[in-house]
Amino acid sequence: MELSALDRACVALATGLGISFLAPPWFGRKWTGAGFLGTVEGAGLWFLLPRPALLYAVVVAGACAAACWICGRADRALGTHDNPRIVLDEIVGYWIAAAGLPRAAGPALWAFAAFRVFDSLKLPPYNRLERLPGGLGVVADDLGAGVAANLLARVLLRNWGWA
Repeated sequence: MELSALDRACVALATGLGISFLAPPWFGRKWTGAGFLGTVEGAGLWFLLPRPALLYAVVVAGACAAACWICGRADRALGTHDNPRIVLDEIVGYWIAAAGLPRAAGPALWAFAAFRVFDSLKLPPYNRLERLPGGLGVVADDLGAGVAANLLARVLLRNWGWA
């Protein structure tokens, strides 16, 4: 099946401009390492996001809404639901995990570690969000993991004097 230019663009964006294809394919559907690479990409891009809280919230909310549409379109183009090569959900999920944290290496690493743990564990109640239809189901569980990671990172950072 020939993909339209829009479908190809959505697949490119959803796969983090192809970063997810750098992960080895032999670990199985859910353990490809692509999510880790997507989170690395999200952490790198986080430093480029606006610093003022309101502007950050507007940009990230817009990015999350766009990610739902893009991931839904890419999912259909790839012929699966929540294809493991789609990492845009990890990118915006990390941005939620790091929201409001100081822009420094320590807080970025705490948010990264907490997000990877929560994204991998898929704990209730946010694990149920992946059952939502289309791109919303692809992205929503990562946003839930981001919220949980953000709360944990804030607690850890407060205990170590960063916040």
